[in-house]
Amino acid sequence: MKKVSLAILVSLCAVTGAAYAQDNGIVTSTDPAKVAEIEQHAQDVQNRQQAMGSAPAMPAKHHKMTPHHHHKKAPDASSS
Repeated sequence: MKKVSLAILVSLCAVTGAAYAQDNGIVTSTDPAKVAEIEQHAQDVQNRQQAMGSAPAMPAKHHKMTPHHHHKKAPDASSS
């Protein structure tokens, strides 16, 4: 009986996860202004990608990993 309950629980979790993943997917709109705005944004992104593709590649800068040394402060002479 425990095995059946566990199998049902796992199946229920899988179905719930699949349903949740589908809810956050593509949203359709029939509003012409919204459609035009999204198409313009897509065109801007495409133009930006093409501009970056035609630009010469910048060499990557490598940061030298230097260890940070922490020095102890000298004892304060005025406190003695």
